[in-house]
Amino acid sequence: MKLTALNTTHKNAGAKMVEFAGYEMPIEYSGIRNEHMTVRNAVGVFDVSHMGEFWVKGPKALELVQKVSSNDASTIRPGQAQYTCFPNGKGGIVDDFLVYCFGAEEYLMVVNASNIQKDWKWVNENNDCGAELENVSDSFSQLAVQGPDAEKTLQKLTSVNLNEIKFYSFVTGEIAGIKDVIISATGYTGAGGFELYCKNEDVLKLWNAVFEAGEEFGIKPIGLGARDTLRLEMGFCLYGNDIDDTTSPIEAGLGWITKFNNGRRFIDRDFLMMQKTEGVSRRLRGFVLLEKGIPRHGYELADSDGNVIGNVTSGTMSPVLGKGIGLGYVAREYAAFGTAIYVKIRNKTIPAEIVKLPFI
Repeated sequence: MKLTALNTTHKNAGAKMVEFAGYEMPIEYSGIRNEHMTVRNAVGVFDVSHMGEFWVKGPKALELVQKVSSNDASTIRPGQAQYTCFPNGKGGIVDDFLVYCFGAEEYLMVVNASNIQKDWKWVNENNDCGAELENVSDSFSQLAVQGPDAEKTLQKLTSVNLNEIKFYSFVTGEIAGIKDVIISATGYTGAGGFELYCKNEDVLKLWNAVFEAGEEFGIKPIGLGARDTLRLEMGFCLYGNDIDDTTSPIEAGLGWITKFNNGRRFIDRDFLMMQKTEGVSRRLRGFVLLEKGIPRHGYELADSDGNVIGNVTSGTMSPVLGKGIGLGYVAREYAAFGTAIYVKIRNKTIPAEIVKLPFI
């Protein structure tokens, strides 16, 4: 397994370590519920250094980004980021990712850890325009400092006015005495906060400084377990669960990151336009259990007669709501908000309701 630069730090902090996307990563420290509520109410820090980073540079940088991305990167300016996905040429999704605009000829793609090699191969295979590509995944570390007290914690460490970094924007500045840190606001928890990208050799210094600054707010290290429950409460997709090579962005409710403006050509444009115009047979929807139970990935969704109408892609017990919540694909006729459905949990059928996202 690969190790992040903070691997020993996590073990010394008592983290429970697991294999995730080829890395040994902390799944929890003090318990998933405790960590979840720390992020919702105060501030927590995730080591997400396993994520992948690709530079796309040169005169043809934007042309390549536009070809492989469902979203329209021409609309973002230096200092702005965008959520998007790679259509796979067959109606599915190679990966979802973030693209950061540093300039007219300089973009950074941030991809999921489990897909680094697949994504790198995909971007290179489609680089027929000659953009300059560099995979820097092994030299970048990333901390996600999340929660309502994240800004107050980090502001102690930098002269950058963090309040001016709006959602889906970023700056490059000095923090905790470390220069050229990318400070972005593209959080995956819905609790507010920032992501800090730095060199591997600087991340331990940054980690220690952030924890010292956040001590008065009850800052804690947070594992991937709470990261999953936090993103699920917000209804954010997780690649490999809610989206993959067999799901289209239109089916997944990601039409808002699939842009057809100005006649822009991109992979799967015509197919996705057809889906958007004619509709799809299934939709990704959120649901809340109306009785006690916890939905899990792979469980069947049914109608009142027990007929299977879909399946659960992600599920958990919401620490904030105290109810079972989940995401799942359902047949189109059951996708309306307020629709009654049922989740088959072992030998029971639990009633649930289709709801609008986010859950909280």
